[in-house]
Order: sequence, then C-alpha cells, then structure tokens
Amino acid sequence: MADQRLSLQQRLLQKLSPQQIQVIKLLEIPAMQLEQRIKSELEENPILELIESDEADDSYDNDQDDSPSDDEFSLEDYMNEEDIPNYRLAANNYSKDDKQIDMPYSSGVSFHDSLIEQLGLSELNEEEKLIAEYIIGNIDEDGYLRRSLFSISDDLAFHQNIEVKLEDLERYLEIIQDFDPPGIGARDLQECLLLQIMRKKGKDSTCLASKILQDNFEEFTKKHYDKIIKKHEITGEELKEAIDEILKLNPKPGSSYSNPMSKSNQVIVPDFLLDNLEGELQLSLNQKNAPDLQLNSTYLDLMRAYSGNKKMVSKDKKEAMLFMKQKLDSAKWFIDAIRQRQQTLTVTMAEIIKFQREFFEEGDETKLRPMILKDIADLTGLDISTISRVSNSKYIQTHFGIYPLKYFFSEGMQTDTGEEVSTREIKSILQECIANEDKRHPVTDEKLALILKEKSYIVARRTVAKYREQLGIPVARMRKEL
Repeated sequence: MADQRLSLQQRLLQKLSPQQIQVIKLLEIPAMQLEQRIKSELEENPILELIESDEADDSYDNDQDDSPSDDEFSLEDYMNEEDIPNYRLAANNYSKDDKQIDMPYSSGVSFHDSLIEQLGLSELNEEEKLIAEYIIGNIDEDGYLRRSLFSISDDLAFHQNIEVKLEDLERYLEIIQDFDPPGIGARDLQECLLLQIMRKKGKDSTCLASKILQDNFEEFTKKHYDKIIKKHEITGEELKEAIDEILKLNPKPGSSYSNPMSKSNQVIVPDFLLDNLEGELQLSLNQKNAPDLQLNSTYLDLMRAYSGNKKMVSKDKKEAMLFMKQKLDSAKWFIDAIRQRQQTLTVTMAEIIKFQREFFEEGDETKLRPMILKDIADLTGLDISTISRVSNSKYIQTHFGIYPLKYFFSEGMQTDTGEEVSTREIKSILQECIANEDKRHPVTDEKLALILKEKSYIVARRTVAKYREQLGIPVARMRKEL
C-alpha cells in the first residue's frame, strides 16, 4: 500500500469583490450593450432611477460605506442626511450636441423565420414539420447544417421522444434544401455550391460547372487548373467560363439574407466622440456611456421613516427594510461601477489620442505610430488587461470617420535606416502590391519580401506570410486566375 502523507501548503489567492467583478463586466461592453444593461438594472432595482432632467448633481461622498449588507439589521450608515439624498451619477461628459451615429440595420422577417414560413407551405404532416423545424433550428447563420443527421436523430430521441430514421431525416433535409435562398441547409461548401448550380441549371444538369464541383472540387479549391483541363479534355477558355459561373455563387447563402440579428447588420454606436475645433481635439463620451442615475428619494424617505421608529417596526417591515437596504447597496455599487467605467474609458482614450495625435488631426493612416497595449497601460497606470477590455468592441467617431479602437494598436519594426514604423504601414504596402499584381502570375511571398526590402523594410518571408494571412489574403497559387 502506498504511503499516505499529509502536508500543509500556503497559497496566495487574489479574489475579486462583487463590485470589482461588476466594474470589469461593465468595462468590457460597448455603449449599446451598456444601455440594455442599465435598463435591466433599473427594472430589477426600485431604488435606482434615471434622472429625466438635463441637470445632474455629480457631487459624491467618497466616505460612504460601500460594504455589502450585514446580517445584522442596521441602517445607521445610510440614514445620514449628507450621505444619500443626492447620491447620483451625472451625465455631464458628452458633447452638447449629443452627436452619435447609429447605423441602422435592415428590418423584416429573420432568416430562420423565413425558413419556418416556407416549411409551412410544404406537404409534410404536423409531426414531420416538427422534425423539419428542428433541423432548421440547427442551421447556422451562414446557412449551413454543421451538425450530423445522426446527432440530430439522437437529440430528437432523447429530448423530444421522437424516433426518426436517418433516411427520413435525409428526406426532410432535401425538402429544406429546396427552400430559398439557394444553397441553404448544405453540410459543406461543396454541397452548398452544387445545390445552387443544380437549382440554376436543373438537377439533371451535366454542365461543366457541375462536373467540376462534383468530381474535381479539391483541384478547383487548390486551383490545379491543369489537372481539371486534362480530366475533362477542355480548353482553358471553357474552364474559365465554368469557373466564372461558380464564382458567381454564394458560399454563405444565409448571411446574404436580410437578417436583423446578423452581426453585419447590427447598429454601430460610437463610444467616444472626437471633435477637431480649429486644431484643438475635444474628446467626449457618447451619452449612452454617461447615464443620469440616482437613488429613488421616495424609497429613501420610507427607509428613514422606518429607521426612526425601529422599536415599533414589525417583523414584516424589518424584512422589507432589509430588502431595501440590500437594494440600496446594489444601487450604490452599480452607480460607482458606471462612474469607474466612465473614468477608465476617458483616461484610456485620452492617452490613445495623445499617442496618435498626428493621425487624429489629419486622419492620415501613414501617421499612425506603432502602439501596443503596454504603451497605453504604462501611460495610464492601468493594467494591460484593463486596456484590452476598453479597446475591445469600442468605437470612436472622428471628423473623418468611425474607427474601432483596436485599429490604433499595431506592432512596430525598424527600417534599414533605424526609423520605427507601424506594421500597418507594411501591410498597406503588401495589400497594394497584391492588388496591382498580374493575376495570371501572382506575386509570391519571397517576391513580396524583396519588394519590401527595396523600400527599406527588412522583413523575412515568413513574416510576410504572417501579415498576408492576417490580411485574409491567400497564397499566390490561390490568387491565380486564368
């Protein structure tokens, strides 16, 4: 029997308080989500309210007790006149013109609702429609059925108590694949394109595009055109016509649908507003980032009234008082968290603007300096993780457009003359070279590295490949055209 020993270990663990967790969560979300978060908090906490008037008193007593509710029934800390009557958060840090740009999304029936409507026109019975609707529920926003029919069969058996054969599921899927838009319900790209070309040319079509997708899909995706020409004994011109037809098909049929919930159609609301007034840059928070919140005076008066007659308070009223005290704590924490969020956002964005001042003055991309999260963390005294949360999913509106904050961060490198440049500048040169290349003879990564070297940028071929991949540009062979 192995020896069993006891040992003592001492570990230092850092635990975040509920308030700190709340601040972190609020810091991560953009203005639009913050508005919904505040609305939810207002609905759940009767002691928290939104100030309707334009004027707000931002006076605040930092000496208030912000500790969580104690089990002991005591409200003395909250009953002082100078502590709570005007405890509120003022929205006094946004543009007087309240500028904001909401890029509206398209309206109409959602993608999945459209498929359900088309299912209603089918000749399936109620149980069959229920099964088909379950299949539709597994189709993603791009229009693909990523889950196997076997897994869907198991789900129906375990969760819906419906036994269905795989061949029946295949039949229901074929019905769905006849719905609009063409290509819907495909299990991979090859099937998606085949469904579309068959809808266009007829299911029994033997057109060259169908043959290529059916028999030479791998060669097509890898652009091994010589193998396709040899296989089908066709000319280069015939191959070009077939490929042009395939390239007109939609690889993501679901995303092309007018879906108000798709990311590409969501509202973009800037979190920051930057004005250039005669050369002076003025930063402000969007009003959605700066709500007017305060404690409800009616509830505070009620708590004072109960507190003044504690001996006469019944058990039920004591429980109500404890409930209100907990809600009071929660409201104060929330207001503090919003205030900290505002301060952190403003301080961080102000340092980004200082760092990239030349860009914000003119909007010239070549003026962007290399900047990483640590640079702003050092300037603000905040943690790198905090800077990351601020820059994630946030936007700033300038006089020359709206930009995500991540746009301003990039690594740097030195030219052969010792000048420090942003990797964004190098990527811009790569994009320009590739855009102007002869598509019949695309520029390789080695050649791109030589072009950069001629421009005084010493970049290794593997680094060029990394930047090209980050730009979403395929290798030279995949960019080749006939």
